[in-house]
Order: sequence, then C-alpha cells, then structure tokens
Amino acid sequence: MELFRIKRDIPFMSYGRLTTTISLVTFVLAIFFLATRGLNYSVEFTGGTVLEVQYAQSANLGQIRDRVDSLKLGEATVQNLGSSHDVMIRLPNKPGTSSAQLSDKVMALLKADNPQVQLRKVDFVGPSVGEELVTHGLTATILVCLGIMIYLAIRFEWRFAFAAIIANMHDVVIILGCFAFFRWEFSLTVLAGVLAVLGYSVNESVVVFDRIRENFRKANMRGRSVASIIDNAITATMSRTVITHFSTEMMVVSMLLFGGPALHGFAMALTIGIIFGIYSSVLVASPIALWLGVKREHMIKPVKSKEEAVV
Repeated sequence: MELFRIKRDIPFMSYGRLTTTISLVTFVLAIFFLATRGLNYSVEFTGGTVLEVQYAQSANLGQIRDRVDSLKLGEATVQNLGSSHDVMIRLPNKPGTSSAQLSDKVMALLKADNPQVQLRKVDFVGPSVGEELVTHGLTATILVCLGIMIYLAIRFEWRFAFAAIIANMHDVVIILGCFAFFRWEFSLTVLAGVLAVLGYSVNESVVVFDRIRENFRKANMRGRSVASIIDNAITATMSRTVITHFSTEMMVVSMLLFGGPALHGFAMALTIGIIFGIYSSVLVASPIALWLGVKREHMIKPVKSKEEAVV
C-alpha cells in the first residue's frame, strides 16, 4: 500500500558526506557523555528498598510520588502493581539508613494522607543483585547484537552487512548517550526498549537493502550509477517508511505522554531509537555501503559456462 508515489528520485547519496559527518559527531558525543557522565542506573541495578503498599480505594500515584519525593531520599519509582489498589515504591540506598527506617518514613507520610493504607511487603535489593542484573543485561544486549550480525552476514553481501551493523550500533550508542547526557534513569524497561530498537532498526535496514539489491538485478537499471540506483531504492520505500514509522511513533508518543513514569523511560528509548533508526538506515547505512564500493557484480552470481561433452 502506498499513500503517495514520488516520481523523481531524491538524491539522498549526494548528501551522504554531510549526513555521515553529523552521525559521526553525534556518535562521538554520545560516547563522550557515556564515559564522563555515565548512566543513571535505577534501583534494579544499584540496589535499594522496595515497598508494596495497598489502598482500600484506587491509589493516587501523583500524590504518592509527591509525598515520597518530599523526603528527598533520591530518585524514587512509584507505580501500580497488578491493580489500581496496589502500589510498588522503589527507593535507592541511602548510607546510614536501613530499609526498615526508610519504610517507616514513607509509611508515616502515606498514613498521614490515608490512614487505611497498609504495608504489605518490604524487600531489600542488595548491590550484588543489582550487579547481577547489570551483567545479565549486558549479556542479553551482546547476544542480540551478535545474533543480528550473524543474520545480516548471512542475508546480505558483506558490504551491506557491515553497513547495517554500523548503523544499528550507531542507534544504540545514541540512545545510551542521550540517557547519559540528560541523566534519565536507566532501568530494566529502558533496556527492553533498547533491545526493541535493535530489532526495529534492523528491519528498516533490511527493507532498504532488499530494494537496493532488487534494483541491481533489474534490467532497466543497467547503465545507471550505483548512487542513482540506491537513490531510486530509497525513494521507492519512502511511502512504506512514512506509513510504518508514523503509525509506530503515534503509539510510542501516546505511551510517552499518557503512560506515566512507569513507561516513560521505555517510551523515550523507543522514540529516540525510531527517529535515529530511520535516519541511520537511509542516511548512514546506504552511504557506507556506497563508499565500500558495492557494485552490481556483487549482487549477481556469475553464470558458470557448462563444458560440452566430447563425443
């Protein structure tokens, strides 16, 4: 399905040097912020206290969050747990204060607003558990990246595969760099968003490169330059790109605006990843493949001449 058809090819490759320069600058800045500022890990990674409380009626998460923030214990997470009556509160570790003392302070404030609130459970997440989550999260990310690399290496000629891998790694680093620069909390839901972006970005690269490969094999494309063939392929996929990404972005922005703090990090990671995923698949991966010297001969296997049997 196409919403529109562009009759003239857009010369994307003529801007390849500019777009890759912009990507290189943002990539270097992202690495710089990661190295200097680091990620602001959530309680799941750093350890802390987790409280589960229950209300007789639907809980007002905004009011609870304001009450918890008034204690100035650090960046706390407040979200529903299963139903609107149950609430989970995550508090970071505070030197010199035990989990029991933290829970007593929080419950005293909550009971001042609603005496019927009940403390159901208090858990302490130790640093060792947080370290284990960091290790498992990194392992999951590395395994996903390796799987994507293997898939691309099998699916495409090595120049396309290398360009797609660079573009996908570019997207992940940009997301992490944004979270490091703005000091947004990096939680397990954000990690899930990063992994989702990897798959999403790969899909976009595959669609563009499949069309480029088809163009190289078309008879009516013979005699055209490699840059013009790539421009034609990207232009032909523009309608599909607009439909797919606009629909996805509508859903993600809805989560970002109305999903509350529990989904904010996940939606933010997806928002950044989708925007840069489109950019990198079109304006980073394709110019890299062009500079690596991809040609029509790389897409078409040479026909082996059959030797005639001698009678």
